[in-house]
Amino acid sequence: MVPPSARLARAALALALCLQHLASAIEVPLDLPQPPTITKQSVKDYIVDPRDNIFIDCEAKGNPLPTFSWTRNGKFFNVAKDPKVSMRRRSGTLVIDFHSGGRPEDYEGEYQCFARNDFGTALSSKIHLQVSKSPLWPKEKVDVIEVDEGAPLSLQCNPPPGLPSPVIFWMSSSMEPIHQDKRVSQGQNGDLYFSNVLLQDAQTDYSCNARFHFTHTIQQKNPYTLKVKTKKPHNETSFRNHTDMYSARGVSETTPSFMYPYGTSSSQMVLRGVDLLLECIASGVPAPDIMWYKKGGELPAGKTKLENFNKALRISNVSEEDSGEYFCLASNKMGSIRHTISVRVKAAPYWLDEPQNLILAPGEDGRLVCRANGNPKPMIQWLVNGEPIEASPPNPSREVAGDTIVFRDTQIGSSAVYQCNASNEHGYLLANAFVSVLDVPPRILAPRNQLIKVIQYNRTRLDCPFFGSPIPTLRWFKNGQGNTLDGGNYKAHENGSLEMNMARKEDQGIYTCVATNILGKAEAQVRLEVKDPTRIVRGPEDQVVKRGSMPRLHCRVKHDPTLKLTVTWLKDDAPLYIGNRMKKEDDGLTIYGVAERDQGDYTCVASTELDKDSAKAYLTVLERPDRPRDLELTDLAERSVRLTWIPGDDNNSPITDYIVQFEEDRYQPGTWHNHSSYPGSVNSAVLSLSPYVNYQFRVIAVNDVGSSLPSMPSERYQTNGARPEINPTGVQGAGTQRNNMEITWTPLNATQAYGPNLRYIVRWRRRDPRGSWHNETVKTPRHVVWNTPIYVPYEIKVQAENDFGRAPEPDTVIGYSGEDYPKAAPTDVRIRVLNSTAIALTWTRVHLDTIQGQLKEYRAYFWRESSLLKNLWVSKKRQYVSFPGDRNRGIVSRLFPYSNYKLEMVVSNGRGDGPRSEVKEFPMPEGVPSSPRYLRIRQPNLETINLEWDHPEHPNGVLTGYNLRYQAFNGSKTGRTLVENLSPNQTRFTLQRTDPISRYRFFLRARTQVGDGETLVEESPALLNEAYTKNQVDIATQGWFIGLMCAIALLVLILLIVCFIKRSRGGKYPVRDNKDEHLNPEDKNVEDGSFDYSDEDNKPLPNSQTSLDGTIKQQESDDSLVDYGEGGEGQFNEDGSFIGQYTVKKDKEETEGNESSEATSPVNAIYSLA
Repeated sequence: MVPPSARLARAALALALCLQHLASAIEVPLDLPQPPTITKQSVKDYIVDPRDNIFIDCEAKGNPLPTFSWTRNGKFFNVAKDPKVSMRRRSGTLVIDFHSGGRPEDYEGEYQCFARNDFGTALSSKIHLQVSKSPLWPKEKVDVIEVDEGAPLSLQCNPPPGLPSPVIFWMSSSMEPIHQDKRVSQGQNGDLYFSNVLLQDAQTDYSCNARFHFTHTIQQKNPYTLKVKTKKPHNETSFRNHTDMYSARGVSETTPSFMYPYGTSSSQMVLRGVDLLLECIASGVPAPDIMWYKKGGELPAGKTKLENFNKALRISNVSEEDSGEYFCLASNKMGSIRHTISVRVKAAPYWLDEPQNLILAPGEDGRLVCRANGNPKPMIQWLVNGEPIEASPPNPSREVAGDTIVFRDTQIGSSAVYQCNASNEHGYLLANAFVSVLDVPPRILAPRNQLIKVIQYNRTRLDCPFFGSPIPTLRWFKNGQGNTLDGGNYKAHENGSLEMNMARKEDQGIYTCVATNILGKAEAQVRLEVKDPTRIVRGPEDQVVKRGSMPRLHCRVKHDPTLKLTVTWLKDDAPLYIGNRMKKEDDGLTIYGVAERDQGDYTCVASTELDKDSAKAYLTVLERPDRPRDLELTDLAERSVRLTWIPGDDNNSPITDYIVQFEEDRYQPGTWHNHSSYPGSVNSAVLSLSPYVNYQFRVIAVNDVGSSLPSMPSERYQTNGARPEINPTGVQGAGTQRNNMEITWTPLNATQAYGPNLRYIVRWRRRDPRGSWHNETVKTPRHVVWNTPIYVPYEIKVQAENDFGRAPEPDTVIGYSGEDYPKAAPTDVRIRVLNSTAIALTWTRVHLDTIQGQLKEYRAYFWRESSLLKNLWVSKKRQYVSFPGDRNRGIVSRLFPYSNYKLEMVVSNGRGDGPRSEVKEFPMPEGVPSSPRYLRIRQPNLETINLEWDHPEHPNGVLTGYNLRYQAFNGSKTGRTLVENLSPNQTRFTLQRTDPISRYRFFLRARTQVGDGETLVEESPALLNEAYTKNQVDIATQGWFIGLMCAIALLVLILLIVCFIKRSRGGKYPVRDNKDEHLNPEDKNVEDGSFDYSDEDNKPLPNSQTSLDGTIKQQESDDSLVDYGEGGEGQFNEDGSFIGQYTVKKDKEETEGNESSEATSPVNAIYSLA
């Protein structure tokens, strides 16, 4: 939202502009006679560029249009005699053209413009014309300046005098700016001051440069070269590190003294309204600090500014109250010194009461007042039409009294322009004010019927500029009421404006301003509309989002609906470009895939033609951190190293962790492994290392958004070798064949090898204390022992070794040689039926000696042999159920009811299954059926619903019937449930509807002796679904339709007989005048189906066309009895009855306007057949 301070400042500015407008003088309309008024003139001190033409402005208004003349240096300037000088048309502006040559300096001087018409003469100020000058720097030889180190120094600039004065700055001859501080600085006179000189000051030269404004040229003075004499040789390192650089250089410390201004006191005069600049520059070792004070009080508040390292005090817009004594205090640790500056403020003349135009009616009195002030006090001189008033013809109605002219009983013809000149030694003021004697009835100068719109509770103003002589009185009324508006919320101003402090809704209406004088009255109306303010009710909020997310910035606005609202967005106070990644909506802004460049201030600006509101929020985008950089290895040791890095930018999300990775180039070159991780607050870590690894490191930074790119790798660091300290892990022995044992292990990695030529010593023996050890040395992590007995235990050891020695003695691991298939099958298998889908098994376990390996599980293999239902095909796919471990019972489930099954059992080890047991056969009892395969619903008409279904895919027994439940529903309302029990062979059912609007829900399930099966649920189609319309082809079988068709056929026969009789009479039909022309399809009579006939009895049938030979042509028509009987889709009313039983198709000719308006009735269609 806009801060309250900003709104207050804006309101104050609007109020100031309003009051300035209200205080302006009443203008005389230009269509009335009036003396001249100067409207534009050049400044008093006018400096021009010599390369351009010169334009001296002077424009004026008046009626009649004024004529212009000029004086130069107090004498008449004849423009016509100088070919280089011309005057613009209908203007007094002088144009001096130098394109054809000439010297601009020849036209320097003091110019004054005179504007005259029949009613007086107006004067411009005296314009002092000067040509800009940028003289060259006088050539001079600059000697090398020798100075002792620590001594003060000033380098003089003395620029050539220019017009205007040039801007001074110091640079070296290589165009490098001279560094300035409290020790070295430039004074206001352009000189360069050194409070004390140091040896380093001799490292460059010093050149004063002057930049001239109009020519944009820079002139450079010959550079100064310094030679600094020092007592001690220069040592840059000791100079920089010494706590006291002066004592280090052997320079004596000194108390301050003033380099400018000189002495202990000085004085300065300044004119009121300009800036006062006081300056104190002091020398000393070390360089002094400058402080400023005013004697007897504080420095002027809000007007002072310290410049040039506190050496200059600037007081803006000086007034008389700023006179007094100011002093600067220069101090260092050796002492202080003070300089007093006495400031005197003088003033060029300035207005207290500037004379204003005076408009009088015949016989009225008035006065012109000219009051000015200054120091010294200015003299007031009156002129009339450019001449001293003392030299003008006497006027009995005028009396001069110092700074006031009094007019009494003025008459038409005494109009004139009066000038007031206020002058003292510092300047002058010149003001024109005319006296115009007019006799004019009131007139309103504003447009009629203005419309003013204002925001509720804002200050507003209704303008009604007017004129008349005598000056009319003006009153305001609202909505035609008789009370004058002035006071309370209203304030009427003399210039005709009506000001409202606060516009409310009840202030809406029509306001009338009425101007009245003795000659009549005039009025105008202004309509005021008070609008609701524009307010952002929900603005954007500060957000912190992750890169790639989709932030939304809200901007919901409430505004007056009669005003057009415009919502714009700013980013960082500049218009926001809405690209493809952004979507601007009515109530906000969405950014898709936000990126780092989207971070910043977002401002929503809602504006109408009358006001606006804004709200700002900051969007912070979190990204993955930048990669760390500048990795450095230090503290190199045998088993450790310190790694240091410089963190990258965290991109608004603090770094939480650093991950250190390493790569070695012997075993897995190019593959990086995680070494260790550290908190985000550190940037250095001691890394533990392994022997015989050529390390290279990199670092990854992690924040809440993600991981940075890896840093650039560090330099490599090689550690020395050593014998292995650990043995392989994961050692195991297992047979892959019946006569072997494969020994495997997890090999050591690159950081565990500790030396070259890594190998493994493999040892094994049967698990027998008397057995002997066998061994083999290999380099791969695998060894196979052959010719082993079947499934016997072995003791195994694997030890690591390299060229530096062996690892410690390894632990012993037990392994087993290869297995063989079991030799025996389970016996005494017994089956007990649990339910229609599950059985329980028991068996006698095999002896452990026959397993020849590790017992894994018992398996029951079973398959469905047949169904107990006739002619039902079944799948005989073999399946099995596992029973892990050494057990003798289990359950087989998910069997099909009412089926014959066979089953056999085996025992399994790691090699596979043993021999199978005896096959057992068993039947399963009946169960409940599955759901019917499908349920189809058809609705041939509105009275019936036909159901059709198929038997269950799995009857699971002998079906005893079907259970059908159904209920009507309409939306959320449901009817009661009805039940039908159907025979097992029935697969169709017809339902007679009782409600043609409602739909139906059906629940169908099959049944055996065990019980009801799964339910199938379906719903009837919606009323206008295709299921309806598809079957509506049986209309021709309906009795009412057959009767209707018979009646139509009888009517057709009667009409045919009537047509035959009429044609046999030979009736005559009139034709058009042009007998070679067919009837125009666009003819109006054709369109409405009417023709003009001479014989009323001989009218042709409707929709028939009359040919030139008097016969009736047959109309082409698509209408037929087939169309009526079996037309397009039928339509229904809400109660299900048909509407629009006939579908009439319009043929091509009808769409072209060739059929009559009666062609849609069946009778007319029959006519067209005749």
